[in-house]
Amino acid sequence: MTTIFGLIIAGKLPSKKVFENERILAIEDLHPVAPVHILILPKKPIPNFQSIEPEDYALISEIIEVAQRLAEEKGIVNGYRLLTNNGPDAGQTIFHLHFHLIGGKVLGHMA
Repeated sequence: MTTIFGLIIAGKLPSKKVFENERILAIEDLHPVAPVHILILPKKPIPNFQSIEPEDYALISEIIEVAQRLAEEKGIVNGYRLLTNNGPDAGQTIFHLHFHLIGGKVLGHMA
């Protein structure tokens, strides 16, 4: 099943790209919760965090590197969140693994 992220990766839907290589795409969130809200997703269709296989570990490590680089570029290294939702009970609505890089304001405590 193709998700909205699969369509974006395939170039069938527009997005505002902030990073792309052969394995990863990072785009601005359409509904940001902070001044910086970037979605970082693997181009490989992995449904959620729990579905990551050992052969994907290098890809996840690369996503972390991209997040660190984007945090530096956006000037938020002193305060940001990198999070993902795993499954419907956690609020996941698009079943293509993606990480939210959120910052640019004081975020406070999470529930």
